[in-house]
Amino acid sequence: MVGGKMTATAKAAFLTNPSEADPYPYQIGLGNRFASEAVPDVLPKGQNAPQRVKYGLYSEQLNGAPVLSCRDAIRHVWMYRMRPSVAHGPVLPDPDLNVNIESCFSTSNSNVEFVASQQAWDPFPIPFPKDYTDSSTSSSTSSSAVTDFVQGIKTIGGQGDPTLREGVAVHVFSANVSMEHSALSNNDGEFLILPQHGRLNIQTELGWLMVRPGEVVVIPAGVRFRVLLPDGPVRGYIQEVFGTHYELPEFGAIGSNGLALPRDFESPVASFDIDDELWTVTYKLAGTLHNCKQNHSPFDVVAWHGNLVPYKYAMEKFVNMANANKDQADPTIYCVLTARSKVPGVPLTDFLVFTKKWITAEDTFRPPYYHRNMSTEVMGLIYGKYGGSSHVLDGGGLSYEASYMPHGETYDTWKDATTRELENVVICEDTMAFMFHISVPVLLTKWAIWGEGSESLHTSDPHQWDDLKAHFLDHMEEVNTDLKAAGLPALSQHK
Repeated sequence: MVGGKMTATAKAAFLTNPSEADPYPYQIGLGNRFASEAVPDVLPKGQNAPQRVKYGLYSEQLNGAPVLSCRDAIRHVWMYRMRPSVAHGPVLPDPDLNVNIESCFSTSNSNVEFVASQQAWDPFPIPFPKDYTDSSTSSSTSSSAVTDFVQGIKTIGGQGDPTLREGVAVHVFSANVSMEHSALSNNDGEFLILPQHGRLNIQTELGWLMVRPGEVVVIPAGVRFRVLLPDGPVRGYIQEVFGTHYELPEFGAIGSNGLALPRDFESPVASFDIDDELWTVTYKLAGTLHNCKQNHSPFDVVAWHGNLVPYKYAMEKFVNMANANKDQADPTIYCVLTARSKVPGVPLTDFLVFTKKWITAEDTFRPPYYHRNMSTEVMGLIYGKYGGSSHVLDGGGLSYEASYMPHGETYDTWKDATTRELENVVICEDTMAFMFHISVPVLLTKWAIWGEGSESLHTSDPHQWDDLKAHFLDHMEEVNTDLKAAGLPALSQHK
């Protein structure tokens, strides 16, 4: 009580609370310039590179955009660390670490090719060690050698080239061991990672993130990180963009609310290790892996500030939008994040998520309509029941629709959707699916089509459309009556 008035001490609203499933607090917001320090008063006041940083720390900047950029395009972070990143041994290529990563998507690369036909993969195997049992999944498993996150990345396809700072790649990943005393820096682009089976405990230079299935995490290019496996073997998906960043889509006519809310994105707080053991740091550059050794942890950042920051987002928080009374909206209304291309106003790729929503449109064909897109569609399922195409997809699987190629639901689904009595319904209940809506043609890897990944391919029934009927021909008498009434010649039906 002060002067007869009640007072209360404010609680910080910018940090989340840890939980049993996620032991870390997070700073909230997307696109913010954050500041975090694990030891009080380490961050310099009023400048970035003072003559002497407190406690003898080293100042180091990581730039994620050309120095001469407009203010909105600047992405950087200042770190105050025990040792600068230059303190390491020779950096040498390691061509045997992972031969299944591709980055050059060109017809000159014999490891990739254009594929026009629809492709779908059953769940990719989870590399369980021998004698390992896991009752949480009934999907495909394999007894495999030790595989960490870096070794477990397999490229499905992509377009462009990181050396040109333009393009996109789609990968799947699996792992059965944590990255112990090792770290990865993806110098090619930004990783968007979707765990599908098992949590990822990710340590970055800027702090920790615990990421479960149903969450997406983005690791900026150049930020070193490692992946630990608190639940055992894992599986998931990755979309990588070269020379651009993921950001929230423009709202346009939607206004100021809806879709993914900026305050639901979470970034780590500063955390550091004191570790003088031998570490291996792997750099991915032009799709090749290069290693160096150092006698200390790369995760020794005591404080940092900036906006080139890892972040995660829980996709069940997505605010769905749909047409209220008739017709369908384009599925890009389910866009969580987008990455710009070098063509003004045109995205390189959109990341869409499909979660529980009400469908209320009247006199409307409600399943996805038959369509041919300039964009390439790559779709996956985190959990639940998949719908929206003529092929089957299970959690951990993947599908591919080539640019401009026709696709859509089965004929039986069409018949049901055009004859049933419509009522308000919930779809995608207990389901989470996603799509990479890529605005350019995608080349698929030989690994995915002809190699080890082809073992998960399932082919659509080539005769599934044989029974499809042209129902227009069942109405010839009515059509000719209408033509005659309009003063037009009647049609003759040819057999």
